[in-house]
Amino acid sequence: MATIVLAGTLDTKGHEYAFLRDRVREQGVDVLLVDVGVHPPQVEPDISREEVARAAGEDATALADAGDRGAATEAMGRGAAALLGRLHDEGRLDGVLGIGGSGGSSIVTTAMRALPVGVPKLMVSTLASGDTRPYVGAVDVTMMYSVVDIAGINSISARILTNAAGAIAGMVRATVPALEHKPLVGASMFGVTTPGVTRARERLEELGYEVLVFHATGTGGQSMENLIAGGFLAGVLDLTTTELADELVGGVLSAGPERLTAAGTAGLPQVVSLGALDMVNFGPRETVPSQFEGRNLYVHNPTVTLMRTSAEECRELGREVGRKVSAATGPTALFVPLRGVSMIAVQGQPFHDPAADEALLAGLAETRGDVEVHELDLDVNDERFAVAMADRLHEMITAATPRGER
Repeated sequence: MATIVLAGTLDTKGHEYAFLRDRVREQGVDVLLVDVGVHPPQVEPDISREEVARAAGEDATALADAGDRGAATEAMGRGAAALLGRLHDEGRLDGVLGIGGSGGSSIVTTAMRALPVGVPKLMVSTLASGDTRPYVGAVDVTMMYSVVDIAGINSISARILTNAAGAIAGMVRATVPALEHKPLVGASMFGVTTPGVTRARERLEELGYEVLVFHATGTGGQSMENLIAGGFLAGVLDLTTTELADELVGGVLSAGPERLTAAGTAGLPQVVSLGALDMVNFGPRETVPSQFEGRNLYVHNPTVTLMRTSAEECRELGREVGRKVSAATGPTALFVPLRGVSMIAVQGQPFHDPAADEALLAGLAETRGDVEVHELDLDVNDERFAVAMADRLHEMITAATPRGER
């Protein structure tokens, strides 16, 4: 029988967790109730707050006596992550369900993010209708908005929590059908590079690969880097490196400073391009910071405004790409589309800027060292460009794979 771990702050949400535990058990699964609060619980847990705190090298009573909510939240998050990881390794955890406000959501999702991708993770939270990135991170945490606060059982909260119980039980009972095993390749894509990545994906599939496409929204790039570091991929087609522009300029879709490093560190075959380095992403037009007024802005849709990167910014982006690919320890090739790095950077489109493009290539030349470079008189979405990248990656992966493993 599958086991669901209910992790939560039982000092403030104990009665709600007791209700939730009963609803989960009604679904025909076992339950382990884990207390991640620091004060005495309202209901008896299966795993105590003292055990959770010890997993983080802390003492629950000392955390409570100190009265530092932030320190307690951080410590119990670490302890819960260690404890749930151990339960999973022991075969005692098939899925995790939590409920809470800001503190509880922080603790429980810290533990959820430490579990492998594919383990069901459901968080019912008062924060689920806002910015969920701090809670979800780059893994498969599912957030459900609680509608009302987690404060007692009423006609609304009873329905929401019962739905959550059914959802997590369904997740752990679901079985993945058997799929043909193929080597995995990661690819980065954005709306303005979709035609190119789609054709590259099709070509790689023709060559016998399964392609995982990551939307370059910050978390997408982080997810791809995490899977690379975890050893899941055979190679990377990093056509869309736009998240570097958001990191440099201050856009909303940065993947952090480690973007475009995992494959190089792991020695993984990679083909890299400059897709969508012509843009920085912001939210609705009115949210664009005032210092960027007067720049070339393009309203992509009501929730996304794009800003054309300047020549100075492009030069630095070129340097950054060059630094990262030249530091790679494995097979690396850089593909440069001379006729535009996105569908709105080609001639006649709003981000066409030859001076900025020249600066991008100049910066790249300063730092790329002896990395293999293919300059093609095509735009990034041209079918021939996409196929060239896919074919070169296939050559690299084949050369790097021992004959007996092909």
